[in-house]
Amino acid sequence: MADRVYLAVDLGASSGRVVAGRFQGDHVTLEEIHRFENGPVPLGQHLHWDLPRLWSDILDGLTAAADRFGRQIASIGVDTWGVDYGLLTANGELVGHPVHYRDARTSGMIERAEQIVSRAEIFAETGLQFMQFNTLFQLLAERLSGSRMLEIADSMLMMPDLFHWLLTGERSNELTNATTTQLYNPLRGDWSETLIDHFELPRHIFGPLTRPGTDLGPLRGDVAARTGLRDVRVVLPGTHDTASAVAAVPAESGTSEKPDWCYISSGTWSLMGLELPRPVVTPQCAAYNFTNEGGVGGTTRLLKNITGLWLLQECRRAWQRDGRDYSWDELNRLADEAAPLRSLINPDDGRFLAPEDMPQAIREACRQSGQPLPESAGAVVRCALESLALKCRQVLGWLEELSGSQVRTIHIVGGGTKNKALCQMTADACGRTVVAGPAEGTALGNVMVQAVAGGDVGSLAQARALVRRSLPLEQYDPRPDDRWNEAFSRFQKISPPPEANR
Repeated sequence: MADRVYLAVDLGASSGRVVAGRFQGDHVTLEEIHRFENGPVPLGQHLHWDLPRLWSDILDGLTAAADRFGRQIASIGVDTWGVDYGLLTANGELVGHPVHYRDARTSGMIERAEQIVSRAEIFAETGLQFMQFNTLFQLLAERLSGSRMLEIADSMLMMPDLFHWLLTGERSNELTNATTTQLYNPLRGDWSETLIDHFELPRHIFGPLTRPGTDLGPLRGDVAARTGLRDVRVVLPGTHDTASAVAAVPAESGTSEKPDWCYISSGTWSLMGLELPRPVVTPQCAAYNFTNEGGVGGTTRLLKNITGLWLLQECRRAWQRDGRDYSWDELNRLADEAAPLRSLINPDDGRFLAPEDMPQAIREACRQSGQPLPESAGAVVRCALESLALKCRQVLGWLEELSGSQVRTIHIVGGGTKNKALCQMTADACGRTVVAGPAEGTALGNVMVQAVAGGDVGSLAQARALVRRSLPLEQYDPRPDDRWNEAFSRFQKISPPPEANR
């Protein structure tokens, strides 16, 4: 294996980074080159992504990488969150600023959509979970608002496709991110013209789909000159961050109809699921509101979105506003000192999507469900962590039911691996061994797909073996404690299956 470098531009909902994956012999090492903040920006009546600033930060990171590694750099790929998009005119002008998925414009759009096409028909066509910010509902909100943006647009590019266009001038619709739109049919492997037509969306903005590993070509001349990167290609990773994260899961067994492992891509969101050879589009899957998204290598990610570390991030932000600037270590220590399994919440309760005061929202949820109020910061954090672990237990049970599999190992990748308390609680609550790592799973999966495309790694299975050899992993074994069983009984009352809410 050559001593070559692949650059991952990894954009998350709260931060972005440019990471170098360096392949040396039979090992890979990651080096963070540049990190920058990200988040919603109020502009007029909506929340937007600050695209110009993100692009500027990406260019700064690529410039620093060129200074660091020079001609060792083989290619670049971008991954981001799903569902959000930008619109381009035929002559390459951006139509407006991309809207943030937490913007309120999609409130009530699921109900409006169901007046046009039934929920059952939408699921049968897409196999996707219903979340109010899915691209379908964003586009429906755009059309119903009276805006002319869709009339002006020539192309819709998902966020990573937008950055790949800025890098190369080439327009592409990468598969794994397209599958998050609720406008993709996983059984046919293409856009759902049925839904596009029913919702009166312009067909022409949905371009041909491209797969992970596709070489888009060289950098645009102005980008190469600005960054100092010469003879560098742009190669599509799994552009949806979870697709990249799952590609880096260090599982020893491969894709199977009944896998013995599942994954949690743990960050702002916790994405928990199975890697399967084909989608599961069944009434029970629809009832549990699971989703079928595209994975690397033609796989399907059967998964569920769980509100993740967003709960803690927003608590910490609220406390900072009040002058209490807790470090993450302090919050974990305070949580450890708090009484265990005292108060629980459903992390996916809509009140936690974008509250003004997350600690107060958590206390109010506990009050309404007749539980003791978590007054201290430690009690609030403990409530959130234990509730996340119990939600994972609930989702694990549904996964096993839908697939007929028996999961023995839970692989946690992403930033949540750094929260040792959450990893141990997940093992204890689920009664399964947890293997945590790599922490930079998304960036690593991104560079791995590029390396496979570049010929430095032979396959996804070899890439996962390389991860196991190269990076530290931590194992958490479940500690028997009947209090988790009692807590799970209480948790199910405040977090019933989605079908119970129908």
